[in-house]
Amino acid sequence: MNQILNKKGFICDMDGVIYHGDRILEGVTEFVNWLIDNNKKFVFLTNSPEKTPHELSMKLERMGLTVSPDHFYTSAMATAAFLSSQTPNCTAYVIGEAALTKALYDQHIYMNDVNPDYVIVGETRSYNFEKIEKAIELVNKGAKLIGTNPDITGPTTRGIMPATGSLIAPIEIATNRKAYFVGKPNPLMLRHGLKKIGCHSEEIAFIGDRMDTDIIAGIESNVDTVLVLSGVTSKDDINKFPYRPKFVLDGVGDILTME
Repeated sequence: MNQILNKKGFICDMDGVIYHGDRILEGVTEFVNWLIDNNKKFVFLTNSPEKTPHELSMKLERMGLTVSPDHFYTSAMATAAFLSSQTPNCTAYVIGEAALTKALYDQHIYMNDVNPDYVIVGETRSYNFEKIEKAIELVNKGAKLIGTNPDITGPTTRGIMPATGSLIAPIEIATNRKAYFVGKPNPLMLRHGLKKIGCHSEEIAFIGDRMDTDIIAGIESNVDTVLVLSGVTSKDDINKFPYRPKFVLDGVGDILTME
């Protein structure tokens, strides 16, 4: 277990690992304090594109946990960085929240609903048929289809709700085009996290609660994986997958009991 404690850095998923809804999970405050006290490099990596790092920082602050905005990296930021590297100064038609638009602006990607290079879809509460129609029209005209993350559903305070994978499906079906998803389990997302904290793959542990996004992303990035059972995956679920995490813990607080 010292393999985890001696890691130089940690990349952590958020929902199901750090909090549920508006509640910090047991042991998280102690774990984050341990990271800070031991000068560990860390970043919270989330597939959700709906909030900026500053908003995520404020969310944790309201729960009693102080973490500066530079410790967060979202699928919106990863999507913007990916598109900027592929097609600098490109344009996009976006179905998503303000945080996604801001991430794109930060990478000099601007809005265009006439002849954009890309149609980008992320979680949003303003999804409607008019936007679906527009996206289908633009993809049929040649715009490339991008999803911030492939999650079909996501947990909310009101229960499980549709996520990006569900929102983009009508566009894929109507256009017969498959979207490219940037968020986990795409290893691109994890590599952005590694770059952000300045670590190599063997120097970090990746902590997540989902076998189908977090753990597979870690395995494909050659990173030691830690599955916590505080989120969507139960112990019985593990055997349903053809791969396994390196470590399985009840929650991130259990890492401190290894000392």
